[in-house]
Amino acid sequence: MRRVRADEGERVRELRLQSLRDRDAAIAFLDTAENAARHPAAFWADRAGGASTGTAAAQFVAEDDAGRWVGTATVLRRAAGDVDHLGPSLDADRSDVVGVYVTPEARGAGLIDALLTACADWARSLGDDALFLDVHSDNARAEAAYVRNGFVRTGLEMTGPIGPERELRRPL
Repeated sequence: MRRVRADEGERVRELRLQSLRDRDAAIAFLDTAENAARHPAAFWADRAGGASTGTAAAQFVAEDDAGRWVGTATVLRRAAGDVDHLGPSLDADRSDVVGVYVTPEARGAGLIDALLTACADWARSLGDDALFLDVHSDNARAEAAYVRNGFVRTGLEMTGPIGPERELRRPL
């Protein structure tokens, strides 16, 4: 488990496209493979660069013994007043987990637990006392993994671009 490096834009792109093409995982994402594939190399380089250092975002990747990326999760640091993807502005600074993905062959090996721990550790290092994420209401498998990792429903439910979602919170 490690943070993505600034020079890994192409690898970030490859794993993102894989996640968006995965029928079991696509329900979790706001983007499509067709749209993501249209982004130029500079987009992916910027994404990797921005998530490799600093406090605005952190992308973590899980690698297998051969060095293949088999999982990822990103934490976005959001400031009070920022508008989230559903429109309302945030009341306070917080860290949101997005883009969680584990490849089919690596599922069930505990990688999601390690990815979420890395996200929580990063958010805690910024002084956060909680970590947030949204999960599609029909994505029971993902929600079960999040609950197993200490997330609880906040009671906030909304309909977003991908359909009905609920907000989860993990105390840190």
